Amino acid sequence: MSTPFSIAFIARIAFLLLLVGAGNARLTHNFYNTRCPQFGSIVRDTVRLAVSRDPRMGASLLRLHFHDCFVNGCDASVLLDDTPTLTGEKTAAPNMNSLRGFEVIDDIKAQLERVCPGVVSCADITAVAARDGVVQLNGPSWRVALGRRDSTTASYSGAGSDLPGPFSDIDSLISDFSRKGFSPREMVALSGAHSIGQARCFLFRDRIYNETTTTDPTFATSLQANCPLHGGDDNLAPFDATPNSFDNNYYRNLQGNRGLLHSDQALTTRAGTSSQVNGYATNSATFFNDFADAMVKMSELGPLTGTQGQIRTNCRMVN
Repeated sequence: MSTPFSIAFIARIAFLLLLVGAGNARLTHNFYNTRCPQFGSIVRDTVRLAVSRDPRMGASLLRLHFHDCFVNGCDASVLLDDTPTLTGEKTAAPNMNSLRGFEVIDDIKAQLERVCPGVVSCADITAVAARDGVVQLNGPSWRVALGRRDSTTASYSGAGSDLPGPFSDIDSLISDFSRKGFSPREMVALSGAHSIGQARCFLFRDRIYNETTTTDPTFATSLQANCPLHGGDDNLAPFDATPNSFDNNYYRNLQGNRGLLHSDQALTTRAGTSSQVNGYATNSATFFNDFADAMVKMSELGPLTGTQGQIRTNCRMVN
């Protein structure tokens, strides 16, 4: 016969198991099917409009997602503004005056709060907006599992240390991606995100003036007019000739020593990664498939689920 103590003990264990289960809930593809069925269409339509107005926005949304996930997981910490009690990630060196797309995320969130208040996380919005931005630029699609929750903290130091840098060599790139669980092959595939978008002059100045042995001279000269040796730090140049179309031209550029960043051209400096560059340059379907698979993996880095974190009302601040 059960005693009051044993009943209370069993009830407590059951409650703790419930909490553990809630905290370790898994992402699912149908998370919003009944919770907020408008979720997918609102994100897709808003991203479509934003990219039609500014094609560069597709690349910006993709980069925003990447910079979110590589710092403590895909938890929308990158969206938080600084407050007197919280130092966000936006002013860290890799992000300051560089990340874009916050207004698009804000727009999507405002629409969703009107139809499904308190339901959809900013982290999920960021993940799906990145995918839809790539699709709008003729890139591959991939299934995004959902159910992420939003962090209540950010990591300024992590944003400064965890993101692969534009001046990295191949060993550093492999190490940086390996720490997040990615193989060299997945690293080369994810680097194809530079098929779209642009970079600022100060990030590639040294390459076009000093890296003469690994830079096509005609390519370097063509960039120097818009990126002088002194000044013009924020002047932009595209990663390849088709910055508004997701394709494999990025890898073809690398074959001809026309990688914009040092870290881009670094992919050709090791036999294994160079061979993969050549493969993608000749077979866009393989690149698309590998990129989509790697993006699925990246989008599931360290998510908060269940009762962890919160669902922010405003993506820029903690509730």
